[in-house]
Amino acid sequence: MEPVISFKGVSKSYPLYHHVTGGFKNFVFHMAKGIRSLRHSRFEVLRDVSFDVFQGEALGIVGRNGSGKSTTLGLIAGVLKPSSGTVTARGRISPLLELGAGFHPELSGRENIVLNGVLMGLTRAAVKRKMEEIIEFSEIEEFIDQPIRVYSSGMVARLGFSVIAHLDPEILLIDEILAVGDLQFQKKCLDKMLAFRASNVTMVFVSHKAEDIGRLCNRVMWIDNHVVRMIGTTAEVLPCFVSFTEGRGDPNYPRRRGQEDAPSSGHVQKMTE
Repeated sequence: MEPVISFKGVSKSYPLYHHVTGGFKNFVFHMAKGIRSLRHSRFEVLRDVSFDVFQGEALGIVGRNGSGKSTTLGLIAGVLKPSSGTVTARGRISPLLELGAGFHPELSGRENIVLNGVLMGLTRAAVKRKMEEIIEFSEIEEFIDQPIRVYSSGMVARLGFSVIAHLDPEILLIDEILAVGDLQFQKKCLDKMLAFRASNVTMVFVSHKAEDIGRLCNRVMWIDNHVVRMIGTTAEVLPCFVSFTEGRGDPNYPRRRGQEDAPSSGHVQKMTE
């Protein structure tokens, strides 16, 4: 079976722009050397990452802050390009990364629903068929015909989630968005994600909350220090990650660096140093 998401030897880095050693005058007189130095000073976010996600899988990505989790989602979504390696995604991607980021502040909530749906590749008629369901789920019916600029950040996030979650996603990318609104609305969000999993929607989910990863995902990839440390079933990987982050260590925690493709069988892979 062909994967719907595939990373092959993917690395991502950004240039580091330091202050010019010796001052600007020294930089001008040694410009060629200075430029070479700037080109070779880079911050590595991901290093040689390879994995596959198959249709209907829910892959959780865990790791400490700055480990490269959100960068991985950005590469899948196509908003970032790899520095090396290849990223392939087959299917319509619905990113729940920065909720409401694509809304126009002068348009009403209703108009923004249509705009976002069309930008996702749907027809206006298809979006309008879902309109009332989106509005009801967002719980902001009273303000839906007001311009987005008068919304609170929480209202924008609710509407952003509702739009993406009701427009028939094929590949759903989720980045720490289940903290939207109050506890009751958060439960609605999680229940919606569980319904997607049951209906065979492919999901990639980044979260710091192990309990959400455990409920939603059937596989987990642990990124540590910009490389994949473990990838396998949730039952195999998540306890090792939780134990490590709580400072208890784990006898199965890998000690040698290295990496292979994620197995379709779901068996755990341990990357050792």
